[in-house]
Order: sequence, then C-alpha cells, then structure tokens
Amino acid sequence: MDKTPFGMTARPFSLRGSLVPATMTGFTACLLAAICLVSGTLARKGFGPGEQEWGYVQVRPNANMFWWLYYTSANVSSYYDKPLIIWLQGGPGASSTSYGNFEELGPLDLDLKPRNYTWVKDYNVLFIDNPVGTGFSYTTSSTAYATTNAQIASDLVECMRGFLKKLPKFANVSTYITTESYGGKMGAEFALAWYKAQQAGTIKSKLKGVALGDAWISPIDSVLTWGPFLYQTGMVDKNGLSEIDRAARATQDAVRTGKWRAATNLWSYTEGVIVKVTHNINFYNILTKTNYMYGKNWFLSNPMLKRDDGVSVYDASLTNLMNGPVKRALNLSVNHGVQSNTVFSKLQEDFMKPVVDKVELLLNQTDLKVIVLTGQLDLIVDTPGTFDWVDKMQWKGRREWRLTDRVPLTAQNVIEGYATSYGNLAMYWVNRAGHMVPKDNPAAMAQILKRFTG
Repeated sequence: MDKTPFGMTARPFSLRGSLVPATMTGFTACLLAAICLVSGTLARKGFGPGEQEWGYVQVRPNANMFWWLYYTSANVSSYYDKPLIIWLQGGPGASSTSYGNFEELGPLDLDLKPRNYTWVKDYNVLFIDNPVGTGFSYTTSSTAYATTNAQIASDLVECMRGFLKKLPKFANVSTYITTESYGGKMGAEFALAWYKAQQAGTIKSKLKGVALGDAWISPIDSVLTWGPFLYQTGMVDKNGLSEIDRAARATQDAVRTGKWRAATNLWSYTEGVIVKVTHNINFYNILTKTNYMYGKNWFLSNPMLKRDDGVSVYDASLTNLMNGPVKRALNLSVNHGVQSNTVFSKLQEDFMKPVVDKVELLLNQTDLKVIVLTGQLDLIVDTPGTFDWVDKMQWKGRREWRLTDRVPLTAQNVIEGYATSYGNLAMYWVNRAGHMVPKDNPAAMAQILKRFTG
C-alpha cells in the first residue's frame, strides 16, 4: 500500500472509520457505492486523517478559488447531522488551507501531530483560500485580482454556489461563517451578500450566522487605541504613547479625507513606530516573547507592509508543507502562495475602509447570528478598538444591548472570558488569547462555537 507523508501505511479508502480493501470487486464495490450514495458523498482520502473533499470554482473569468473540506470525525450516522463551518483567514492574502488549517484548528498541527482541539471533531469544516490569488487559489490574468471588498464577497458567494453544486447535500445543512482578522472584514460583506442571494432563491443553502474574530471591521478604531492600550498595559511610557498617537492621528486624517492608499501607508508607519518604541513587541499576542530589535530606527528605515494577522507568505515550514506533501496528496498543479503578496497590494486602496455599515445591515435586515470575538492580548485588532466600533453601531437593539449584563464564559469551572448577548448580536471577550483565539484559547473557542451553532 502507499505511504502517507508521515511514513505511515495509508488506508486505501475509509468510510466512517472502517477499512475497505483496495482490490474490492463485484458486490463489495457496488455495496460501497450504494453506501456512499446514501450518505450523499464519495469522500476522498486527502492529506492526513479523515474523509475530505476539495476542488476549484471559477468565480470569474481567469479567477479560480480553491476550497478544502474536512468531513466531521464525530460519531454520527451522517456527516450532515453536524453543521458546516466555513473558515476565512485574514491578510488579505493569508491562506485558510495552510495557516488556519495547520496552525489553528485543523486535525493536524504544523508538526503533523493530531490536534486534540480540532474543530473537525464536532463540525464539518470548509477552508477557502480567499481572495483569489491566495494559497492554492489563482488567477491567470493580472486584471482578475479583487480590488474591493464587494468583489471579494461576490466571489465567495460564487464559490459557495460551485461548492454546493458539487456537494448538494450541504444545501440542507446549517452553515456558519467563521473569520479572523481581515477575514472578518471580508466575511461581514460575504454574509450579507450570501443572505440576500439565499432570500432571493439564487442559492439554495442554510446560512445561519457569521463570527467576526478579532476582525478588521473599523481599522481606524484599532489604530487610534493602540497607544492607550500599550500604555495601560505598561508596554510603553508617556513618550512612547505620544509618538504612537502622533502617527495614529496622521492615519486618522488620511481616513477622514478619503486618502485611502495614504491611510494604508500611514497604518504601516504607525506599526513601525510601535516596533521602535517597544523594541519589537508581538502584535498578535503582547505577552509573547520576541527578539530584541537592535537599533530603534531599524524598522522605520526599512518600510514594509505587515500582514494584519501576522501570517507571512515566506513562512518556510508552511510553504514547504503546502508545496510538498499537501500539493502531492491533493494532486494539485498550482504552487501555494506565489500570488499572495499581489493579493495584498491590489487591496491597498481598500485596506483601511471600514465595513461597520455591513455589520449594521446584518443586524437590522437579517436574522443571521452575528458574533464578535476579541482576544484580550491582541494588539493588531485590540479589544478597546473593537468595543469602540461595536458600541457606536446604529442598530435596532442598541439601547437594550447597552443595558445587558456581561456574564462569564466558563469551561471546567474556569473563567475563559465574558459574553454579552442581545437579539442577534453576541460579543465575547476571550481571556488569555491574542489575535488567534482558536489557537490561544481552544477551550473558550469550543464554548463559543457551541453557543453559535446552537
């Protein structure tokens, strides 16, 4: 039998954990086919444990989006007894199939060891490489990259049409969008566009909600609170606070005057100021140990755009994994991540634009569940900035929301965070977590998902 990338003997085909001989013929083969027809899918052996499916959808001419589904490993009679959860990574240009999968919530970690808190144990999980050009998604024309959030949302709806055409049984499965960082900005508009298509009958599905995790919904609210947050946590002194605030106010001026590309550059510059005055703080978890940055002007003399969720397309381990064993196992011809930097550059004009209005529309005009997650140790989309835009939203439950008590979120009698919920909005403050909540506090994330999916 063939060997897996881990050097273990591969199962020729597995169906809910049972072994099927590779040389089956006649009645056995027919029986297997019948069973698969009943379950509604002929699952494939992809990379790692469990049944999987993957494929491409051409969402526009020259624009091809890749998706990778892990069927749940829960002990159920049918996969479709469990919800479908979609994961969208941030960036823009960071890959769901690589970072979200192997670093946060998939069945294997980056060392290819089983993850005991994988979401796949309880849900069907769909990773989408989005926008087009991210990860294994690709374009065949320089004009096919998305340049606006609206285009990204439209592409994602088209991707789901293609996914549901291939796996139509999921049209009747309760489906939830989960996101992180810039993925939240994309996910909010995606959820709204999908809901409208669902209501119009142009897509048959059961979208039930969207989770906005440490989401880049109102970029300027994050930037303006960076200085005070760092000062109040003892990461900078008053001089550092003053330097950060000057850069943040310049970013705010660009946003106010609609100079969006300049705002993106000033956002990056403000991050540079923070790196200088903190001597290289980790933006994604402020308590993470980092190397001392020699020469306090090093970053400012080496301008660059940082990914908003800390995922670099040059991460050697992930790149080698995706372009080696994973690519071979899935029999793909596209190199992973080669267009990701272009994805980011094409969206520089759109990067700092808020989508608070899209969240307001979700709350006011849909019955979708909307949850907002914030990790207490995240700087890039810090908790104060997140609460600022949530508190300022104009929606029908605003008054009652402000009067609703915040209650503890517990797991095994430990307070993992806090929750406030009214109407179709819930907000979760997650303790001991930075930007990557599923990775930093899986116990809290498990409780949140249970509430989210009902």
